[in-house]
Amino acid sequence: AKTLTVGRFEAGVKPDQKATIVETYRRAGNKVMMVGDGINDAPALASADIGVALGGGTDVAIESADIILVRDDLESLLETFNISHMTYRIIKQNLFWAFSYNVIAIPIAAGLFYPVFGWSLSPIVAAAAMAFSSLFVISNSLRLLKPE
Repeated sequence: AKTLTVGRFEAGVKPDQKATIVETYRRAGNKVMMVGDGINDAPALASADIGVALGGGTDVAIESADIILVRDDLESLLETFNISHMTYRIIKQNLFWAFSYNVIAIPIAAGLFYPVFGWSLSPIVAAAAMAFSSLFVISNSLRLLKPE
């Protein structure tokens, strides 16, 4: 909990109280993550903002969870969050570059700036620039394969 900077956690809760505790925290405006592996954890996993099932758990728990840890150790949860943050950052970068290309190159290729500024772009150059933009996005995404 300390490694993940979790403010508060509950352990040793009776099976019939788990979902109730999750709902109590959610009604209080908190974001709730529930980690479990058994049949009695499924309702709480489903009602939590983030449900995490351990890979060796029951099928019901795995079906109810948002995240399934393949290894039965909570240290892999930190790795999961790090990968998630890195993925989100790369998605935002890719959207920025793709959007930038579309905002700049497409109007120039369409000839919208030719009457005012005399700028034009041949369709072949625009297509090559679009291919380069796509390659850039793919290359940027491949950074996820390498750990930082």
